Amino acid sequence: MTETVQFRATGRRKTSVARVILRPGEGKVLVNGRSAEQYFPSEALRREVQQPLADTEQTGKFDILINTQGGGIHGQAGAARLGIARALIVFNPELRPRLRQGGYLTRDPRAKERKKYGQKGARKRFQFSKR
Repeated sequence: MTETVQFRATGRRKTSVARVILRPGEGKVLVNGRSAEQYFPSEALRREVQQPLADTEQTGKFDILINTQGGGIHGQAGAARLGIARALIVFNPELRPRLRQGGYLTRDPRAKERKKYGQKGARKRFQFSKR
């Protein structure tokens, strides 16, 4: 029984969660069973997912399996980016300062503000009528 070496991590953004597995390979990226080109429609999102690898010069060294749920495409891309950065630290803890400097290890805390009662939305109010 041959055991494959893999590095796992989880990333979150808004309401999206991405479970990331890095395996030594030739740079294939699979997101929910589809290639990154199929899953992420824009080049900017594909680039965002690859940023931690590019900044640490690890591009093409790993096959990446991403299982993502919740939120939208942009949130999922951000979650995948954080997951990849965390998995790289599991692979090599010496990459931490570089990833920290690039801002890849900070979980983006921005999320949708809840709607308040007596109002139309989180901040917007119903129209005021004097009479």
